Amino acid sequence: MQELMLSLMSKYGYFAVFALIAIENIFPPIPSEVILIGGGFLTTTIDLNVVIMIIAATLGSVIGAIALYYIGKIFNKERLKRIVSGKIGKVLRLKEKDIEMADEWFDKKGNITVFFCRFVPIVRSLISIPAGMSEMPMLKFLLYTTVGSAIWNTVLIFIGNRVGDNWESILGIFDKYSHIVLIILVIVFIGFIVWFYKFRKKNKKKLD
Repeated sequence: MQELMLSLMSKYGYFAVFALIAIENIFPPIPSEVILIGGGFLTTTIDLNVVIMIIAATLGSVIGAIALYYIGKIFNKERLKRIVSGKIGKVLRLKEKDIEMADEWFDKKGNITVFFCRFVPIVRSLISIPAGMSEMPMLKFLLYTTVGSAIWNTVLIFIGNRVGDNWESILGIFDKYSHIVLIILVIVFIGFIVWFYKFRKKNKKKLD
C-alpha cells in the first residue's frame, strides 16, 4: 500500500494527495501518516510545493469529514431515540434520555472535541459522525475541522520534507503512537461505559 500511495502521488501530485486524504477520512484504516509524511518527502524529490501540498491535504480532510458529518446527520437524534425505544435499546440497556444526555454533552463540548480529535488516529475521522448526529452547526464544524486538520497535515508534511530519505523510519514512531492512542481509547471507552451505567443507576435511585 505504501508503494501504491507514493506512486499515485508521484504521478498525479496534489490531486492524488487530495483524493487519498479524503478517502482516508471516510475509511480510517488507510494510514494518513504514509500519505502525509510520504507526500512531504516527495516535495524533496519532484516538483511539488509544501504549501500547496498542505492545502490539498486539508481540502481532502474537510471533504471527507463533511461526508461523514452528513452520514451522522441521517442517523440523527430522533432516529436514534426511535431505535433505542425498541428491542435494540433493551439489549444495549439504553433509553431515550440517554441519547438526550449524550446530545446535550456534545452541544457543550462538541467544538473542542472536534478540534482535538483531529490529532487522534481513527477518531479524527469518526468524530464527524456524532457531530452530524448532534446537528453541530456546519460553520462551526468546518472551522474546527479545517483548523485541526490543517495543523495535523502541516506537521506531518513538514516532517516528511525535513527528514527526506529517512521518512520511512519516522513512520515507525507514528505507528507506535497510533497503537498507544488506540489502547488508551479502549481503556477510556470501557471506563466511560462503567461510569455511564453507574451514573444512570444513581440517578434512577434518586428518582425512586
